[in-house]
Amino acid sequence: MSTRRSDAEVAARIAALEERLRAARAIDWSRLPSSDLLGDLQSALLLPTASWNQPPPPPSILARIRAAFARFFAWLRGLFRRKKSRAPARSEGRRMPIALATAGGRTIGPSELGEALARLSGPQREELEQSVAGSLRARERELEREAEEKRRAAEAQRRRLEETRAEAERRARNETESRLREAEEHRLERELKERGFVAERGGELAVTYGLVERFARLLLEEESRRLPGDIRMSLKGGGSTGVYEKARLQRPEEVAHLDLPSSLLAARLAGLRHIDETTSFVYREVTAERVHVVLAFDRSGSMAELGKLDAAKKALLALYVAIRRRYPDATIDVLAFDNEVRVMDLIELWECSAGAFTNTAEALRAAHLLLRSSRATRRELYLITDGLPEAYTDVDGRVRSGQLDLAMERALERAREVATVVPLEFTMILLKSDHPEYEAAARAITRTVGGNLVVTDPGRLGVELLVRWARGIETERRAVGAPTPARVPTPAARGAARRRRADRRMGG
Repeated sequence: MSTRRSDAEVAARIAALEERLRAARAIDWSRLPSSDLLGDLQSALLLPTASWNQPPPPPSILARIRAAFARFFAWLRGLFRRKKSRAPARSEGRRMPIALATAGGRTIGPSELGEALARLSGPQREELEQSVAGSLRARERELEREAEEKRRAAEAQRRRLEETRAEAERRARNETESRLREAEEHRLERELKERGFVAERGGELAVTYGLVERFARLLLEEESRRLPGDIRMSLKGGGSTGVYEKARLQRPEEVAHLDLPSSLLAARLAGLRHIDETTSFVYREVTAERVHVVLAFDRSGSMAELGKLDAAKKALLALYVAIRRRYPDATIDVLAFDNEVRVMDLIELWECSAGAFTNTAEALRAAHLLLRSSRATRRELYLITDGLPEAYTDVDGRVRSGQLDLAMERALERAREVATVVPLEFTMILLKSDHPEYEAAARAITRTVGGNLVVTDPGRLGVELLVRWARGIETERRAVGAPTPARVPTPAARGAARRRRADRRMGG
């Protein structure tokens, strides 16, 4: 509002100046101008540079000579003429400037203004008119410049206010979103803790078995949609035996069979005020068949390519839940191997990352040690890999890599040990590769153990595992003894294969 009022005032002042400029151009010098122009006229008349305020120029030499002769001839006439009494000739005298010098500076009185205008010659009046018009135009330009500066300042202030307002709104919105996000995170954290999905360890939140198991169930449901109908039915379980035993809680749906006194006693002995999954006991039905399954997967550096490691982890989680659903008392061991072999739980399985070389021999040795002492009536071994045996463990316990022939020899030796476990169902799953030697090595290991070989893509790994577990017919299978179609390698392919073998021998 103040900006509009200021612009209007400046516009009015400019219009008044233009009106005064038109009046100055139409001045009648025979009489005094209007009172609006008196101040401008007085200022113009008092300009030190005006011609009327300059002293008269000194007479020239010719004028002085003429004046001297005139005075001489006048003297002669005075000698020979009769003297007459006459009034002395009136001398015009020296012309004085219009402006008067006072103690306060140069000024002109009101009474002398009209006389001063009357005394001006034509060129001086034109000069006065141009001086007044120039003064008015200069004042008009100053007002326009002042108005433009005010408009620019007002526009800059408006932009600053808008930026400040936008920044304040953005800050308030971010603070509101931050508070909402913190509140939502706090609520989610509290709910996850209450449900036992996360736990606080060392001041940080850690994933619990319950959350990974729930995620594995979702993976199983997703993979089950891609299975045939008969396979899906076989994964749901068999008939009831009517025999129950007390055991630890393993699945959320077993809470309906909770042994409350034993659970409360275990919680008090552990110093807890409430029952959690670690102190809960349930009555679980005993199945007629004892099952022991070993899930061994390759986590070497090559498994990090093309999402193969993530696909393996998801497939194993889905298979784990499928086994637990069908056989709650089943023994399930998860082995991850690269240079070494490590037994993992579900949390460690999901959090594991890729390692170094592929020590297939050590993985087969660990599986043999787990299965040979098992009393299960159904023993199965699943081995997931994507390449050749690249490393082995020597008699001193040191890992050797880069010698593919020795690594393959040790892998076949350990495969013969696994073949002594009876009964045993062995399934080796090889992720597809462009190198035919990988499939030849996997076929040799599978033939030695006496199992089945499945060659598949990472995207179908979960389906292949579930189908094999349900003892169905896998979608992609090659018979162990079936010959591989002959492929004539090109010279470039043979050179690339030689370079790969040389790299492996050097540990690359």
